[in-house]
Amino acid sequence: MKYLEVKFNITDSQRHNVSDEMLLQAAKDILCDLAGNAGFESFEDTQSIVTGYVQKQNFNKEILDECIADFPIGNILISYEVNDAEDKNWNAVWEEQGFKPICIEGKCVIHDMSHNNETEAKENLLDITIDTEQAFGTGNHETTYMIINELFETELKDKLFLDCGCGTGILSIVASKLGAKEITAYDIDEWSVRNTKHNCSLNGVENVSVLLGDSSVLTSVKKRFDVVTANINRNILLADMPAFKQKMANGAILILSGFYKDDTDILVEKAKSLNLTLVNECSKNEWCMLKFKNMD
Repeated sequence: MKYLEVKFNITDSQRHNVSDEMLLQAAKDILCDLAGNAGFESFEDTQSIVTGYVQKQNFNKEILDECIADFPIGNILISYEVNDAEDKNWNAVWEEQGFKPICIEGKCVIHDMSHNNETEAKENLLDITIDTEQAFGTGNHETTYMIINELFETELKDKLFLDCGCGTGILSIVASKLGAKEITAYDIDEWSVRNTKHNCSLNGVENVSVLLGDSSVLTSVKKRFDVVTANINRNILLADMPAFKQKMANGAILILSGFYKDDTDILVEKAKSLNLTLVNECSKNEWCMLKFKNMD
């Protein structure tokens, strides 16, 4: 995948460095939140510079410029410089080190290959192995954690399941383990498609079909689904929700995350316009998850 590296410089109205540390931190936090709406995935923070990383195909300069122009702290100025990021595996070190086992509400444990022997066997605890290859979704991030927890509260036995933006395939694997009959997953990233297939194999999951592309690939899928999940940023969710709706069976469930609590109102309104009714909501460290039911 090709990334852009964007260096944001935060100054006061006189183009001087911001001396108030609390004000500077608040500006950084707001900037990262707003930049997420323009497709940014991760950030590095050093003094008055914030470096953001975004996939080229996801970068929305118009939205970014609008966010900066309307920055809510009046005496703060934001400038930025865009460059091609070094073409390498940005998760390489993390992948080599692996991640510590993650236990989700006493329902399942998620671990990598190097921590197989560290997981404590418990009765009725779902055990899932994830081998990461530049793909998002181990359960460590709040959004993935919340969706997995919600899947345990959702009827999946013999259901048709759709995983939008599958990443590592973790949601598809959990759904399969919880009894889903057939699963369709897709991702715009080739790494993620390969990683999902690989992780399904590691976990003995054979009922997942993985497609490469964005939500437009759903036009080639003839079936309608009982449960749909999407862990993607707010703007993509807003754009793709009508495509999700088209593939939802009557009474189907839609579970969304990948956005902040401040974004919930606009997502709920969009869902309402599609006759999707909010049935559950939860948050974790400012991240949010919404669960809807198709009323058609």
